[in-house]
Amino acid sequence: MAIEVGTKMEGKVTGITHFGAFVDLTGGVTGLVHISEIADSYVKDVHEHLKINDMVTVKVINVDKDGKIGLSIRQAVDKPPEQQQQQQVPQQRGPRDRGGRPSKPGGGGFGRSPSFDDKLSRFLKDSEERISNLKKSTESKRGGRGGRRS
Repeated sequence: MAIEVGTKMEGKVTGITHFGAFVDLTGGVTGLVHISEIADSYVKDVHEHLKINDMVTVKVINVDKDGKIGLSIRQAVDKPPEQQQQQQVPQQRGPRDRGGRPSKPGGGGFGRSPSFDDKLSRFLKDSEERISNLKKSTESKRGGRGGRRS
């Protein structure tokens, strides 16, 4: 059987690493299930979900030119139709600032989002202030205006 993207297959877990699990497919071909493709929930340790010699159903998600096969266990599981729709339509959230908080409407003032130039000038201003503060604190620890003592 040819291995094509989208095909669901049975396989046997032959190895487990911190980044995923190797699964032996038909014909002695081995593919990798990345840790992010093991379950829908967060996977901290692969060993909590899989063991060597476990039989698993996997879906082929990519085949590289060099023969590497990417597999997914979570995509191979058939979900009820309402869960599939929720997964396909991402939640619409408003814009967020760097702290993850919702940003103020308008973002950059005057009812528009900040342009690249606005962001760059703000970054440069903040950067210059930080460098200035760092130099001041360093000079005070050295005891002077940056001159070396003999």
